[in-house]
Amino acid sequence: MFLLQGKLRAQPGHHATLTDILLQAARVVEQLRGCNLYAVSHQEGNREDVFITEIWSSKDAHDLSLEDEEVRKLIRKAMPLLASIPEEGLALNVLGGHGV
Repeated sequence: MFLLQGKLRAQPGHHATLTDILLQAARVVEQLRGCNLYAVSHQEGNREDVFITEIWSSKDAHDLSLEDEEVRKLIRKAMPLLASIPEEGLALNVLGGHGV
């Protein structure tokens, strides 16, 4: 399994809109083969950063999801709301555990 942990920083005043777009993305990718988890979260008191945790059956399944037209449309919609270019996410190979 492949886990990707990412962080996006919203421009001031755009946290809620960015979060909504990412939650739309969660509904899209739940239909794609290989997506086991797509969680959108934020830290209490931090109204700029949005965290995304994804678990996929493989890195290839994740990479293939980025070719989906609905996913690409949501990425294009989210990009202008970002305060900076997204940092490279933390990519991990899942060894096991509860819920995976």
